[in-house]
Amino acid sequence: MTDTYARTTGTWRNWAGNVTARPARVASPASVDELAGVLRRASEDGLKVKPVGTGHSFTATAATDGVLIRPDLLTGIRDVDRTAMTVTVEAGTPLKRLNAALAREGLSLTNMGDIMEQTVAGAISTGTHGTGRDSASVAAQILALELVAADGTVLRCSADEHPDVFAAARIGLGALGVVTAVTFAVEPVFLLTAREEPMTFDRVTADFDRLVAENEHFEFYWFPHTGNCNTKRNNRSAGPAAPPGRVSGWIEDELLSNGLFQVACSVGRAVPGAIPSIARISSRALSARTYTDIPYKVFTSPRRVRFVEMEYAVPREAAVDALRELKAMVERSPLRISFPVEVRTAPADDIALSTASGRESAYIAVHLYRGTPHQAYFTAVERIMTGYDGRPHWGKIHTRDSGYLAGAYPRFGEFTAVRDRLDPDRLFANDYLRRVLGD
Repeated sequence: MTDTYARTTGTWRNWAGNVTARPARVASPASVDELAGVLRRASEDGLKVKPVGTGHSFTATAATDGVLIRPDLLTGIRDVDRTAMTVTVEAGTPLKRLNAALAREGLSLTNMGDIMEQTVAGAISTGTHGTGRDSASVAAQILALELVAADGTVLRCSADEHPDVFAAARIGLGALGVVTAVTFAVEPVFLLTAREEPMTFDRVTADFDRLVAENEHFEFYWFPHTGNCNTKRNNRSAGPAAPPGRVSGWIEDELLSNGLFQVACSVGRAVPGAIPSIARISSRALSARTYTDIPYKVFTSPRRVRFVEMEYAVPREAAVDALRELKAMVERSPLRISFPVEVRTAPADDIALSTASGRESAYIAVHLYRGTPHQAYFTAVERIMTGYDGRPHWGKIHTRDSGYLAGAYPRFGEFTAVRDRLDPDRLFANDYLRRVLGD
């Protein structure tokens, strides 16, 4: 086996900079066989192992003082099957490369999240999702996956092969093994028309059920300290393609949504009292627009302003009540919130630890600019969301433990049973997994 270990490791940091770790070793295996050897050597040396993607999680799910596995060399498309309409991709492939490769083949995923910097394995392992009336998370589009277990065994699982592992490993938190390849269902590339439109908080909450029912993909952002929202409706289109103009797209997506927003956040962090006034201006800065393009260019957008985030999935029928309670909490508190609150939906799915497992869900995500004290805000939000049987996003800040989560997920015991079988010695454990899954 070639030496896949880095000579020096240094400190690993996630994208937001709120999680750091100093692994004893860093490995970049170039094949499944090399990866299996890395796992065996780590076990012999008494070191824990954690795979890491691009670090877009806000929790310490990938942190370790043992062996950190980087998937930089486990990238690329293994196979495109146009008869079965599937693509099999190496787990270290960034979603942006997968999307571009599929587009060149005239293919697309059905749904995706709003950023595409993550690796395939990182995105599915933490439950990355977008918004959809009928189409669910990235992990729900998986038809099969390949996993290297703690003992070096390579498992290929699907609904027909190791179905219990498949039910758990599609959102596996890095607790069951190292995902090395994923087979997704794909479809011929299609066009989406996006309609972005300002709307008041009162109107969007009053019409929430109708807006979700009438659109394939609906989401909105509420600007705290205001009664203003920005809505986005994505629906399939017969075309023709009409992407945003180069200049107008740059103004909306780069100048306003990133450049000026960065300045506004910096000012708000330095002078919190200015935030409500800034919010009132920001909430009116984005105008209505409509454009049509291929899916990943509509679903995703650049996120250059760094932040920390908490997101909870609540039963969809509880979304409006939870949002109104959140708004009332902000209005009566001394909190100053510079980031909008994001609201999305998903249908129920059959993945053991999916935040939408067994129930239609609404996602309520709160953010704060990096470096802004977040504990008071996030604590207050978490108190509201847990009052509605909320399930925290696995890759975003929360304080829930296995006692709470075992009650929130009917199939929690099913997941931990698979974990006990595949990793009895807890090779893939870390402090985060001990908290959320138990010992």
